[in-house]
Amino acid sequence: MNSTTPRATDRDDWWRTAVIYQVYPRSFADSDGDGIGDLPGITHRLPALAELGVDAIWLSPFFTSPQADAGYDVADYCDVDPIFGTLADFDAMLATAHELGLRVLIDLVPNHSSSAHRWFQEALAAPAGSPERARYLFRDGKGALGQLPPNNWESVFGGGAWTRVTEPDGTPGQWYLHLFDSSQPDFDWTNPEVREYFRGVLRFWLDRGVDGFRVDVAHGLAKAPGLPDYTPPAVDGGSMGGNETDAPFWAQDGVHEIYRDWHAVLAAYGPGRILAGEAWVEPLAKLANWVRPDEMHQTFNFSYLETPWEADALRAVVDRSLAAFGGVGAPSTWVLSNHDVIRHATRLGLTPPPPQGQGLGPKSESHPDEVVGLRRARAATGFMLSLPGSSYLYQGEELGLPEVIDLPDEARQDPSFFRTGGKTYGRDGCRVPLPWEADAPGAGFGPTAESWLPQPVYWPSYARDAQQGVPESTLEFYRSALAARRAHGLGSGTVEWLPSEDPEVLVLRNGAVTVVANTGAGTTPLPAGRVVLASGPLGADRIPGDTTVWLVAD
Repeated sequence: MNSTTPRATDRDDWWRTAVIYQVYPRSFADSDGDGIGDLPGITHRLPALAELGVDAIWLSPFFTSPQADAGYDVADYCDVDPIFGTLADFDAMLATAHELGLRVLIDLVPNHSSSAHRWFQEALAAPAGSPERARYLFRDGKGALGQLPPNNWESVFGGGAWTRVTEPDGTPGQWYLHLFDSSQPDFDWTNPEVREYFRGVLRFWLDRGVDGFRVDVAHGLAKAPGLPDYTPPAVDGGSMGGNETDAPFWAQDGVHEIYRDWHAVLAAYGPGRILAGEAWVEPLAKLANWVRPDEMHQTFNFSYLETPWEADALRAVVDRSLAAFGGVGAPSTWVLSNHDVIRHATRLGLTPPPPQGQGLGPKSESHPDEVVGLRRARAATGFMLSLPGSSYLYQGEELGLPEVIDLPDEARQDPSFFRTGGKTYGRDGCRVPLPWEADAPGAGFGPTAESWLPQPVYWPSYARDAQQGVPESTLEFYRSALAARRAHGLGSGTVEWLPSEDPEVLVLRNGAVTVVANTGAGTTPLPAGRVVLASGPLGADRIPGDTTVWLVAD
């Protein structure tokens, strides 16, 4: 890469073309040897991310939390949990990131708090109908004695979405809603006090200098009036995001007023501060409502993530995405992995992959072809990074990490595993702590061999130092792809589809770069030009199956 090529983060609209790297703090880097990643560990490893060539990082939650759902159960939105460090550690991490030219987004979890949050504890101590309970969704039960839940909603994590409380006098009382675990009560976003509270949370972190927020469950804050019963369509497994288009607790119009309000809060801090939504919404034309000019700046493109490695399907979702997001003046985002889904180095080697959120384990019906999975993962990444807009990477995918399938039951920690009696393996397999150094204890995750989820014996072979400088390694492929993407301005380009004689081969032009993605098993001719990127080895004049190539004119 030309060192004079400007970074996306040098501009106020950096988010339109940025490559953003998700850091899952528990599993990124451990500084103190307790087996849990922390903020000083992140700070120590930030130069590696700058060297990789990403533009920004997004940190999953590090706030004060009982950790019932790995930090997505927040007890204090304006402090750091001691397992991750202190506010001073956060400030040091943020300063280092900015010195390295990296923007920083942090997670915000506004749909629900932890049951340990001060507000919820006050609600439990207060009577029905009190202002304290009005911050959450408390309701009387059905039945003669209120013994039945207020409606039939099911939790995303399995089981019912309502839990009955014991009142201060010891009698059975009201029920509260939790779309996720019972330790994660949903806020009532019709309450002005809730809205003002979160404005304060936004300002607290903006005052510290963050560049924006990734908003968890951004489609879930508003519920249909009256909380009507809902029976989801029959499917095998489930969806961790919960993306039924007609559910009365997802994608309600009321969310848009909230995000317009937040947009105004961020705008007061000047340009360059953004909201990125985790919104499981279909179709893409509806999802685009989240990124209208006065709402969010980005929202994750889960339609793209869930698209199989098939030429027709990929072309269709790219066209739909560019049309939907472009229609409201927003960039499309592209993503293949995150902390909630099976890593794509494994997922693309499964036929078929299990439903989102179900995870993989020793007794799963599907077992991956690891060689095919990694080859397709590299090709899929090469295709994704050639597209205009913003791309998200999940920590460890640049190492080619697979999903860890053989975790013992006693080591698993995902609430969905326990709430379904082990029927759903959940998300632990994509959250195993990273390998940094092949010959170090714990593969260099920290100064000891401690690891909050057990690392498999083969983990050191994927370590960063084992791949650095090795031309064919996945790490060097990612580094080359990011450098070429920046050098050729692909993030701000356009897609022009070119003819392809093979229905399993996609050919497009973005600026000066021609991209050929062979999704089939056979070979296809290598066009004339200079190869600037190849996801795998090439023949003399042929592109093998499951391989993506970028070329420029000689």
